[in-house]
Amino acid sequence: MSSAGPSLAASDRAPGLLVGEGVELPDSLEIGGHVVIHAGTVLGEGVRLQDGAVLGKPVALGPGSRAVSGRRGDRLVIESGATVCAGAVVLVGARLGPGCVVGDQAHVRERAHVGEGSVVGRGSAVDNDVSIGARVRIQTGCYLTAGSVIEDDVFVAPGVTTTNDHSMGRHGPEAALTGATLRRACRVGGAAVILPGVEVGEEAFVAAGSVVTRDVPAHTLVMGAPARPVREVPDEELLERWT
Repeated sequence: MSSAGPSLAASDRAPGLLVGEGVELPDSLEIGGHVVIHAGTVLGEGVRLQDGAVLGKPVALGPGSRAVSGRRGDRLVIESGATVCAGAVVLVGARLGPGCVVGDQAHVRERAHVGEGSVVGRGSAVDNDVSIGARVRIQTGCYLTAGSVIEDDVFVAPGVTTTNDHSMGRHGPEAALTGATLRRACRVGGAAVILPGVEVGEEAFVAAGSVVTRDVPAHTLVMGAPARPVREVPDEELLERWT
């Protein structure tokens, strides 16, 4: 290796590869061109890193940001068989579970966790302290706000936005920010907006374009702005009928 900066060094393992001090590259690792792997990144067997991926990026916060927690030195852990696609950025302190996929140009922030077999779609953003369960499907261009909880088998359609701040910054430092909670196997339609602290119940269905201002009961279909209950989700659409 030759020097490429104060904390990164060039590696001949792949074209344009830069690797931080102490990072171990398993023999089974697949690496594209111009990948950056910062110090503190832990890579499992069979991980795939496509062109231009950035791993373990240090946290950079704006003035007055409340995201800092004193845990900025945590490792990025990418478990076996996970894929980080072209141009994606995954920050230090995140964790990617076995076999999950982070799509092209997606962004996963510090202390976020993406569960086993889940997919984060192209250009989607997973904010700090988001928990994503197993087999979740996050489609293109979604935003999962800080503190959100996404349980197993949830489907989030393209362009969905979650929020966590009712006052949009007009509050003191003591005010709590509360993300969305999407319970097991619920489905959220394209371009829906979910307001702070809202819970979408197990196997519920949020129609495309809805603005969800209050909790959605389990097994309920809601639609509109504001979203209102329309009917129950039929038995033939429940996850257990498809597994």
